[in-house]
Amino acid sequence: MSIKQISVFVENKPGSMCAMTAVLAEHNIDMRALSLAETKDFGIVRIIVDDVFDAATVLKDAGYVHSVTPVLGVSIPDTPGGLNKVLQILSDANINIEYMYAFLGGKSAEHAYMIFRVEDDTKAAAALRAQGIETVDQEEIANI
Repeated sequence: MSIKQISVFVENKPGSMCAMTAVLAEHNIDMRALSLAETKDFGIVRIIVDDVFDAATVLKDAGYVHSVTPVLGVSIPDTPGGLNKVLQILSDANINIEYMYAFLGGKSAEHAYMIFRVEDDTKAAAALRAQGIETVDQEEIANI
């Protein structure tokens, strides 16, 4: 159960993010989550969107260098220690986390969502499900 994340390379200068999000807005692409990591010259914008194919197509047509990467979406109880429980499960299963970021949304205010980039989505999802932690797929993300 994985979600497709789009990583977009943007210049690290004023207006670059606005230009990239304008392309998505003009084509009615709805972002569910966003993370920005930067260096001196460029940034990597990681986005989760409602329609990966359309988003990737419009970004390509607009000249943006991007890639599509599978990531793991996890529904975390929005309670103290909720994230720690998930991290402990992954640690106990010897799963390394390359990066992660959070977003809120959906029908239930009782959960937050985390996006995890791990080496093996299937192994991580199985470890989490075995402990009662829900993962989310691309269709669920589109409907949030």
